[in-house]
Amino acid sequence: MTCQGFPLGGGIAIDRRQHPREKYQLTVTSSNPAGPLDTRAIWVIALPAMVTNVATALIGIGDMWIVGQLGDAPTQGAVDIGARLFAVLFTVMNFLKTGTTGLVAQAGTRSGLPEQAAVLLRGLLVGLAIAALLLLAKPVLLPLFLDALGASGEVREAARIYADIRYWSAPAVMANFAAIGFLVGQRRMKTVLLVEVAYNLLNVGLGLWFVLGLDWGIAGIGWSSFIAEFAKLTALSVILLAGAGGRALLERTRTGGIARIRDLKPFLSVNRDLFLRTVVLMVALAALTRLSAERGAVVLAANGIIYQLFVFTALLLDGFENAAQVLNGERKGAKDRPGFTAYVRAILWRGMAAAVIVAVAFALFADPILASFAATDEVRVAAQELAPWLVAIPFAGLAGFVLDGVYVGASWTGRLLWTMMGAALVYAIALYLTWPLGSHGLWLSFCLFLVVRAILQVAFMPGLLRRDFAT
Repeated sequence: MTCQGFPLGGGIAIDRRQHPREKYQLTVTSSNPAGPLDTRAIWVIALPAMVTNVATALIGIGDMWIVGQLGDAPTQGAVDIGARLFAVLFTVMNFLKTGTTGLVAQAGTRSGLPEQAAVLLRGLLVGLAIAALLLLAKPVLLPLFLDALGASGEVREAARIYADIRYWSAPAVMANFAAIGFLVGQRRMKTVLLVEVAYNLLNVGLGLWFVLGLDWGIAGIGWSSFIAEFAKLTALSVILLAGAGGRALLERTRTGGIARIRDLKPFLSVNRDLFLRTVVLMVALAALTRLSAERGAVVLAANGIIYQLFVFTALLLDGFENAAQVLNGERKGAKDRPGFTAYVRAILWRGMAAAVIVAVAFALFADPILASFAATDEVRVAAQELAPWLVAIPFAGLAGFVLDGVYVGASWTGRLLWTMMGAALVYAIALYLTWPLGSHGLWLSFCLFLVVRAILQVAFMPGLLRRDFAT
């Protein structure tokens, strides 16, 4: 559409031709539910999100590669332990991003920028409160997580050094989650792309300098993450406060009511479910580390490399999850069932095509990729034995990734939690039964976890559609 003023997703614009005192009034022109499916919008959101997510994966992959040049398996294992620790501690708070995205997208087709601004402010408020609690609990949580992940000896000491530094970035991490979720919900994917790529390049560049240039060892990885996170927050603050969007945020702050329990309740309800769902997911991921650590430093390092490449795959395919969050969230806000279900099908098909490409790439190039990350020949051999799982993971995870976005965009977070819990139960049983298979048993169980989660999401969807799109 063509509009005067500030463009937003879902056919929303600030009309600056209105009276100055009405400068925040919005014109909402949702897409015609009977109109053609805008498949271009899928790629407009998904492709920048893929590049953004791949850049994000550079943190874990880059850190593993950097310490791999030191030629020390315990140090490489410690980086994996540290990465998993913050996957549990920080990424479990990613509900601030996903929950904000869905609510902002719904607000875009329902009422516009003032409500979107309120969602962001509530996300920042909740995020900073969580960060304060995490910092207060640091003396208890940090040793507890290291114990839970099975770190011991040299691996534990190196992981503690890394984690002790990176932990202090918590306030910036939480604020960044809310800010990125807001921008994604507004379809401002190019902005998100530029910020995330710059952030990750800074992170990896500082890591190379600190570790290989200044010889800071694993502490350099911690400091690079800390500095890059606050630099990202600074950039996002400038972006959010610029132009009409910044004026709307300041106006919404002055009107108050952001912290009222009545107004916070819908936001907290969605994010409570997403938090618990993410906790279950992080426990499932942490089980891979714990069970790997029990088999020694070489197995831990090998599985750590496979895990980082799984994260790369998931973040790449999550571009379609981002598309589902925004497009299905907009259709939910507009009460457009035909458009909602059409986007589900269209995003799944395009996601499957991407999964095929990723799987073929791993089938052709897994061995040299794994060899480049391994700190020792023993780690290389152990990792290359697991290469077939890199081909299987894209197919096992794709449907669940996309349907996560559908459920988040529609605020079906309660059901999303139940699907995760059901899949986790199957996963726990599979881990027990496949223990004699070693690392192959771990990855077989994990792929089963991904598949069962998608099956449960599909099973719940017809009832949710009838409930929320009843005529």
